[in-house]
Amino acid sequence: MALDLLIRGGTLVTPHGPLQADLGVEDGQIVSLALDVFAPARTEIDATGLHVFPGVVDAHVHLNEPGRTHWEGFDTGTQALAAGGATSLLDMPLNSSPPLLNRAAFDAKRAAGETHSRLDFGLWGGLTPLNLSELDDLAACGVIGFKAFMSHSGLDEFPAADDATLFDGLRAARRLGLVVATHAESDGFTRTLSQVARAHGRLGVRDYLDSRPPVTEAEAVGRAILFAEETGAALHLVHLSTARSVALAAEARARGVDVTAETCPHYLHWTAEDVERVGALLKCAPPIRDAGTREALWAALKAGRIDTVGSDHSPAPHELKTGDDFFAIWGGISGAQSTLNVLLDGGYRARGLPLELIAAVSALNPARRFRLGGKGQLEVGLDADFALVDLNETFQLTELFDRHQGNPYRGQTFQGRVQATYLRGQRVFAQTPTGAQFSDTVRGQLLTPGIHPTGEA
Repeated sequence: MALDLLIRGGTLVTPHGPLQADLGVEDGQIVSLALDVFAPARTEIDATGLHVFPGVVDAHVHLNEPGRTHWEGFDTGTQALAAGGATSLLDMPLNSSPPLLNRAAFDAKRAAGETHSRLDFGLWGGLTPLNLSELDDLAACGVIGFKAFMSHSGLDEFPAADDATLFDGLRAARRLGLVVATHAESDGFTRTLSQVARAHGRLGVRDYLDSRPPVTEAEAVGRAILFAEETGAALHLVHLSTARSVALAAEARARGVDVTAETCPHYLHWTAEDVERVGALLKCAPPIRDAGTREALWAALKAGRIDTVGSDHSPAPHELKTGDDFFAIWGGISGAQSTLNVLLDGGYRARGLPLELIAAVSALNPARRFRLGGKGQLEVGLDADFALVDLNETFQLTELFDRHQGNPYRGQTFQGRVQATYLRGQRVFAQTPTGAQFSDTVRGQLLTPGIHPTGEA
């Protein structure tokens, strides 16, 4: 019987290092990894000179559909993700309207994803004071886990989890066998500093950055870890901006706390000086830090202390990204397309990160942590999700696919370019001499937590 697809001559990026082998696909799964496969194939791709990476599993995106699809939606958001080598995403419960706090919101978002997503997708549920009674029902729906904010989310319909809510939510998640992801910033600390700055008319970029110093993150991280330790729950600390916070997570993990740490490409690529120069397109919370903090994050990543890298893609319309009051401008960075670019250029090329480490933090580790069966690595029996990458090609990022194009990465030069992305053996994106091509027929499937074939992180 002929294979459906054969990728011949590429270098496979595996957990054990690069492997020169052909990759055979049948019925959407990898069925062979061997040198010089002689089986016939309906489609054969010559990948000589290319590296085959496992498809990026972006565990932190805000696609905002339904309700705020004009900010970003499954269609354009997954186009951008696919162009960056992603094959799976986990969508946050906000900024869709209403946010995903109950079964009805889950059903609406699932329907939108199944209709419009070009990639496989999972859905985070919210953890707020409004919906503690809904957590069991959300778990039955198939949410990946629960997302909580320890500071104001920016939306009153998704209020921050006070300490009692977070603690009770962690206990519930422990009972349900799910992960709690936390936005860890001290609400009282950041709120007070912001109020003081604004009361004195300090409304600029630097004033905003100074209102959210690193200690506001470290304090909340320490508190979240304490609650996780007391409850025995699984905790995932999202978008950590400092190596100090990463170290707190690593120390807790060493003493047996079930905690993992995520950072984002923007903390690895940009500096606070860039925020002052670029402005609103680089506003986020926690904010981007100084160059020394960035280098410490890279060092922590290289040392294996950071578990996952997620884009935290969170676009908004242009009118929400303008104004004289930087505190009032919507925070969120468009970065779905650039995660692998940043890791390959800034990590592999500039700082010597091993390719297998890049594949781990962008694919294997999130797949394991969130129990995404069949995802995360190139292995026989798993889904044929992969990206073909030319590590030697240097290019300027000018062609962007997120909805609003308000993207700080526009014009950046990277070495390492995604040439094609395949979901379950079907090509969803290709870079051609005449420009990008996307499949109009492939649609993603809902991902729910299962038992990962290679074990949990």
